Amino acid sequence: MKSFASILLLLSANVASADISSEVQHRYADNDGVKIHYAIAGSGPLVVMIHGFPDYWYSWRHQMNALKDRFTVAAVDQRGYNLSDKPKGVDSYAMPNLVNDVAAVIAAEGQQRAIIVGHDWGGAVAWNIAISRPELVDLLVILNLPHPNGLSRELRDNPQQQANSQYARNFQKADAHNALTAEGLARWVADDDARNHYVAAFERSDFEAMLNYYKANYPPAIPDGEAPPPTLPPKVTMPVLMFHGLNDQALLPSGLNDTWQWLEKDLTLVTVPGAGHFVQQDAAELVSNTLRGWLLQRRG
Repeated sequence: MKSFASILLLLSANVASADISSEVQHRYADNDGVKIHYAIAGSGPLVVMIHGFPDYWYSWRHQMNALKDRFTVAAVDQRGYNLSDKPKGVDSYAMPNLVNDVAAVIAAEGQQRAIIVGHDWGGAVAWNIAISRPELVDLLVILNLPHPNGLSRELRDNPQQQANSQYARNFQKADAHNALTAEGLARWVADDDARNHYVAAFERSDFEAMLNYYKANYPPAIPDGEAPPPTLPPKVTMPVLMFHGLNDQALLPSGLNDTWQWLEKDLTLVTVPGAGHFVQQDAAELVSNTLRGWLLQRRG
């Protein structure tokens, strides 16, 4: 697990906290008996934000502050994290369940569709909602997570991505969660006040559940000489905004190549030199302002 700790330190950056905790309401959606917690603020068109690993709803505090005057922003705790339920078993974290969690949040807010924003594993969920449940998605925003086809290609063909993804393979081992601690998982958070929030949230989380995302969904290794996996047939049908911190050591920017081949509508790609994996915090002002402008242009 030391290699992953090193990755977390490489991904961090100094970003001031923008605490929104006192302004949000805390609500729950139900997906087949699994309660999904989300923090919500603002008014206007619904934006659902989905965090990745290791993270929780508070990851989006800067963007919530930037959007709340024109949008209703619901930041989700994914299952296994913080105040959401933590069902047992790898199958509970299979992608269809994660997609349905977000659908439950949209329904709980009395809406039929939403603007979907996802980072890391939240980005994987967001891509899969857009592909499998496009009727739920108005606009799609992805942060530091290539399209599933791009990631699968890089894991198959790019030795550097294969090496940098070894931490994910380690996470797939049965006892990997025993090496995790709340303090260790929060090491990437540069702001001291924010880190305290993170440690408390991770203490409420289930480490085994966190790693079940990798066991249930991470693209399998393809042995040399075998045929590549089939590409996903449906193209994404709504406009897409992507951010990618170019210093990301877990997901290399080469995975972005050819993304436009899997989209029907326009792609706005923002690459951010100097930012790492957690681009929404590493480059909070740039991400927030760009996201706000892009959304207002389409939904203002």
